[in-house]
Amino acid sequence: MRILVTGTAGFIGAALAQRLLARGDVVHGFDNHNDYYDPALKEARLACFADHPNYTHQRADLADAAAVDQAFATFKPQRVVNLAAQAGVRYSLQNPHAYVQSNLVGFVNILEACRHGEVGHLVYASSSSVYGANRKLPFAVEDAVDHPLSLYAASKKANELMAHTYSHLYGLPTTGLRFFTVYGPWGRPDMSPMLFADRISRGEPIDVFNHGHHSRDFTYIDDIVEGVVRTLDHPAEPDPGYNPDRPTPGSSNAPYRLYNIGNDRPVQLMRFIELLEQQLGRSVEKRLLPMQPGDVADTWADVSALRRDVGYAPDTSIEDGVARFVAWYREYFGK
Repeated sequence: MRILVTGTAGFIGAALAQRLLARGDVVHGFDNHNDYYDPALKEARLACFADHPNYTHQRADLADAAAVDQAFATFKPQRVVNLAAQAGVRYSLQNPHAYVQSNLVGFVNILEACRHGEVGHLVYASSSSVYGANRKLPFAVEDAVDHPLSLYAASKKANELMAHTYSHLYGLPTTGLRFFTVYGPWGRPDMSPMLFADRISRGEPIDVFNHGHHSRDFTYIDDIVEGVVRTLDHPAEPDPGYNPDRPTPGSSNAPYRLYNIGNDRPVQLMRFIELLEQQLGRSVEKRLLPMQPGDVADTWADVSALRRDVGYAPDTSIEDGVARFVAWYREYFGK
């Protein structure tokens, strides 16, 4: 297939592009290479596959409607995976306008291009952060998500609503994937696995928020990519069981779906740190601090819908995943 993937210099986008190319798809990448974190890491990811004969790359911003339209007009994608976004919960507290441009303006540009380009399926990144103040665990797509705790979370909820509108009005099949704490080789340096690994490797104290009581549904990158590919290959269809008298966020009479994509096995943050220390061969001081604004205490993905519909079955244990991450970290950074 001809697949347009946005965010191919990013963590998940780069891994997905390589998987699609390996199975014979033709991929057009779209990324603005911004400096939210070190662009050198983005360039290094891209270098792993940029010279593949079935890959083309466009450096442009999703908020630039003309650039998005040009990509669709020249490449003519059959399916689209939108992973480009301004990421990060804490950054949204200081830079809200960046999220409006990328996650709202950029996403409507993608929706319009998919509509006019007659794309067969749009898969887009949502986030576990949409569950916000919810305390019922595990999080299920049938749960209400009306209490976001950050603008980032609100922008992802908005993406889900915008996608539903296009599915309803124009019959565009859309599937939103709520990612849960993705980690692994080539991961983002602003996320806790990389931040902790850096400090542990230097023997520096690490800040542990919520006094170490966090738990996260850490999901290894290979399992995430497997789930994205399986979802991409199953275009959304109207739910025959949809009840307009008792609607839920996870179903619709339009070709629209939402799924959690996680490991379905939450891990205590202190256990994750312990595994990093074991692999790096060093223990460090933990500074236990209060919860940060915008954070949630626990995450746990109910992935039963994704298992049922596409056969999703994450199988990377936290022990194996951390070992692979640290092996890559040591090789890439020479530590």
